Amino acid sequence: MRTLREIPALREALDDVRRRGERIALVPTMGNLHAGHLALVETARQHAEVVIATIFVNPMQFGAGEDLDAYPRTLAEDQEKLEAVGCDLLFAPETATVYPRGLEAQTRIVVPDVTEELCGASRPGHFDGVSTVVGMLFNLVQPHVACFGEKDYQQLAVIRRMVADLHFPIEIVGVPIQRAKDGLALSSRNGYLDAAQRATAPALYRTLCELRDTLEAGEAPGATLACGYARLQEAGFSPDYLELRAADLGPVTEATREAVLLVAARLGTTRLIDNLTLTLPR
Repeated sequence: MRTLREIPALREALDDVRRRGERIALVPTMGNLHAGHLALVETARQHAEVVIATIFVNPMQFGAGEDLDAYPRTLAEDQEKLEAVGCDLLFAPETATVYPRGLEAQTRIVVPDVTEELCGASRPGHFDGVSTVVGMLFNLVQPHVACFGEKDYQQLAVIRRMVADLHFPIEIVGVPIQRAKDGLALSSRNGYLDAAQRATAPALYRTLCELRDTLEAGEAPGATLACGYARLQEAGFSPDYLELRAADLGPVTEATREAVLLVAARLGTTRLIDNLTLTLPR
């Protein structure tokens, strides 16, 4: 696996790939890789001859008071993990390479509607940062396929919308959530949890499972979600939101069948997200 830090070197390497006529798959990450990230690489390998991962802790998607400075940077360990699962090329640029004129002067990509609620309501500007850096990576790499985890359901919806609206010729592949044995969705931020919090954290997924079963049995969403919200509070979480949406993140109507439960909640200072799809009864 080659690691590149500069844009000209990346373009040169990609020119060679294109001359060979090989398909390219992209896996964007912020590093501190776990099994969920590695599943993205393994899925990418099924779709293309050449797999490119990126590691970039994107300052544009962190708000004031968020964990930009504390976010773990583990490049050496990440390189070993990527090479072990067959990644061909790693692009790991410095911030000045990505934003040479600084954040304030940077052109931004804004995806309306789908970014304004859920995580977008409590993290203003977050998805503008995501769409801008992902759009930039799409432009630099020009992949045939890009793989993203389904854990951040809203982020995946934002990227799909951006690709459709800007006519990127890229197939977006969602990869199922990877979980620990106790059900906790794998996340780089799980490392912030102390031992007691880590023992509590799986209650987030258990609550979603209970709510799914109740909703699929035909119980009213309003009362069901209110009960779930109270359970999370009793378990020690500070919920940001717990919502039932249609699969496209629109509102649930009487005609909705495919839906998704989405939750964001703090456990101590750590913000956890999760989701679970379900089928509503007729």
